[in-house]
Amino acid sequence: MSESEASSTAVPPSAPSSAPTADSATPASGTAAEGAAPLLVALAGQQNAGKSTLFNALTGVHQHIANYPGVTVDKKSGRAHIGGRAAEVVDLPGTYSLTSFSLEERVAREFLLDAQPDVVVNVLDATNIRRGLYLTFQLLEMGYRVVVALNMMDVAERRGLAIDLKTLSARLGVPVVGCVGRRGVGIDQLKAAIAEVAQADRPTLATLNYGELEAAVSDLQARLSELPAVAQAVSPRWLATKLIEGDAEAGRLLAKCLSNPHGLLDQATQARQAFEEKARLSTGDHMVAARDHLAGDILATCVTDGSRGRVPISERVDRFLLNRWLAPLFLVLVVWAIYELSIVQGYELTKVTWPILAGLRNLAADWLPEAGFLVDPQVRSLGLWMVDSANTLLNYVPIFLILFALIAILEDSGYMARIAFILDRILHRFGLHGQSTLPFILAGVFAGGCAVPGVMATKGIPDQRARLATILTVPFMNCLAKVPLYTLLINIYFPENKGLILFYLSTITVIAALLVAKLLTVSVLRNKETAPFVMELPHYHLPTITGVLRRSVDRTWLYVKKVGTVVVAVAAVVYVLLQFPGLTPAQQAGFQARGEAAIGEFFQAMEGNPLAERVSDQETLVSLLNVYTAYKAAKLNSGGGSASQAVDARFEEAHPQFFPFLKISRDRDARDAARALKDLSNTQKTLRREMKDQRIVNSFLGQIGRGLEPITQFANFDWKINVALLSSFAARESSVATLGVLFEQEQGENLTLEERMGSEQKAAGYTALTAVAIMLFFALYPPCLATTIMVRVQTNSYRWMTFSIIFPTFLGLGVASLVYSVGTALELTGLQMFTAIYLGALALLILVGLFKPPFGRGLSRPAYASPPAASPPAE
Repeated sequence: MSESEASSTAVPPSAPSSAPTADSATPASGTAAEGAAPLLVALAGQQNAGKSTLFNALTGVHQHIANYPGVTVDKKSGRAHIGGRAAEVVDLPGTYSLTSFSLEERVAREFLLDAQPDVVVNVLDATNIRRGLYLTFQLLEMGYRVVVALNMMDVAERRGLAIDLKTLSARLGVPVVGCVGRRGVGIDQLKAAIAEVAQADRPTLATLNYGELEAAVSDLQARLSELPAVAQAVSPRWLATKLIEGDAEAGRLLAKCLSNPHGLLDQATQARQAFEEKARLSTGDHMVAARDHLAGDILATCVTDGSRGRVPISERVDRFLLNRWLAPLFLVLVVWAIYELSIVQGYELTKVTWPILAGLRNLAADWLPEAGFLVDPQVRSLGLWMVDSANTLLNYVPIFLILFALIAILEDSGYMARIAFILDRILHRFGLHGQSTLPFILAGVFAGGCAVPGVMATKGIPDQRARLATILTVPFMNCLAKVPLYTLLINIYFPENKGLILFYLSTITVIAALLVAKLLTVSVLRNKETAPFVMELPHYHLPTITGVLRRSVDRTWLYVKKVGTVVVAVAAVVYVLLQFPGLTPAQQAGFQARGEAAIGEFFQAMEGNPLAERVSDQETLVSLLNVYTAYKAAKLNSGGGSASQAVDARFEEAHPQFFPFLKISRDRDARDAARALKDLSNTQKTLRREMKDQRIVNSFLGQIGRGLEPITQFANFDWKINVALLSSFAARESSVATLGVLFEQEQGENLTLEERMGSEQKAAGYTALTAVAIMLFFALYPPCLATTIMVRVQTNSYRWMTFSIIFPTFLGLGVASLVYSVGTALELTGLQMFTAIYLGALALLILVGLFKPPFGRGLSRPAYASPPAASPPAE
């Protein structure tokens, strides 16, 4: 549509006759307001307009974060006092419109329709009013009481923009308040405008003339207005425009109101088809053009740009940061900094937090029933298992605090959008999104990350299909916990080619993630929602310390609360699978006999020692051993000479009868007693460790490992490998620990695990092909317990959590079986087969990447560019 055609189809709305003005409404008095129902105020606006900053300014510390029902989009709400009345302020997800393309748009629209807020504060970026008015017009058509908060006025002034707020208010028919949210400027005026508008009657709809479509919209609006069920639920004018646009969600909304909506739907369809046949233009594009032209017309009368001819600072910075050759380099540096500060330094901080968690664990151990000599009460075992599971997850808190703070800085500064801009073109070919980059980096990519923060970082991906594909492929990355098993197998089977095998492992996981993402998006995720990709590069801003810290703490606390509700159930299931049915009676009797023999040796060693009377029976001896274990743990976590002395003083005061046994002193009797106790404690630890190891072999997981041998034999996995891989579901590191138990050395030997496992496996006929199969299976293996819980939290679905376990299992087993079977049939070495698999996967990646997706993506453009391209209508 040409500009002349657009001008004839779009005229400014007249100010509603009942629109609130400074003279037409007065705030309720404090007395009357105190008894009134709380106001419900919704903050709506596009991303990067400073909506969260205004939300913080309105609510202060009286806010909390949850999720909208059924989705993972953050729901931020808080309490405030406005015009003498209590108010609940809800910060809606950032959105450019109220269509149903993206999850954020749908959530914002459903909240507005269902909650019917008393006032909607439409937050606009003062430097980019034209883009923001697109949402403003839709809010006005929906008939809400609207207050426009024109934020970042200081930035607009620095860029030479002079904005006539009175004229803008008159053109829109609603109050317009200038604000600088990060400095608190205009907040009092905004509260006054909200209170004033809240007391006014519902405004007469401010309508937009749609030119050639106006007659069709008006006719459908008139029919909808005559239906009370529709008029009471939604604005007939807004619903009419959405139906003619072809908005599928609007059709479903109409069906909820009417038992037989087909006549109205047919009218909307006929109007849309008639217009598109005549104009050769979609109704959606026509309406977008009408709204955009009106926005331009309003700006022409309200905004004076004194900076014409000057290149904005953001554009000048982007000429450097988005340069074809410099952009990838700068991106790598930024990503490296995020990884270094959050993952590496975050892990360093766990050295500070872990002693605290360990102290809480010791405190829980003191509260639970006392431990036995060889077997603990089930309440104690299960309780400590739960605490250990929770501590494993809580140990990530320092990482998350740093990670979320850095993400907030990237978002607020405007560079996060540029990361997506740089990489989206490549990742999109595999069904992913530009913002999938950060999750993959945090998960490790080549080596060293963690899938838990990687899955957490997917929250900002706006495309639902790409977000799910990223969540399901992030665990393929090489986290630190996978490295021990890789190192073990490489040292056994590839001592001459360590570097090449590590290169294969560190890069084939990225190849696998991209190929699997493509497979998922064209199969199980093909019906998931996608959003038209119209990327906006916002102006650069300086993040505020308060905003960054608040978002970091809020998001981390949300993680702690959510994970805490899921971890208990999952940890209990894993506990049962690893602990039961337990030892056989014969095994139990054998361990019991060895334990009694050790106790007998202790009492024999204590004969003639004056301290023997302090441990006169076995029950007292068990109590002494428990005190000794607690003492050693406290000394280990004391950290310093003075702290160590404090531990001594505390235990001497609490257990005076046992203290001579705890610390080797110059007194001969005390020294002999301490040595006897130490020997008994070491024997106890050995027996308990052996019992634990045997319990794993007998456990349900152990039995499953043997039962899986007929299936895993095609990958040449025996029951020991199966048990190690199954146990690694709880934690990746446990794979090597379990192998160390299963490949136990004989009495008197002092061999490394590589030597023990290598000699036994090679004697059994295992080759480097088996090692390649194990490594590839481990690379594609389902996520660990902590990551699985995070998948559940981020998808809000047990179904996707289950899929994240089942699909990689079959994929990994299929690949491992293929590698071993084909390699054996062709008589290839492990290195030859790994090379063939790697080159084949790389060729497939290039082949898939050559084909562009059948659906298009919008054009990425900076915020200071010309008006946005029209979005396609909903189907």
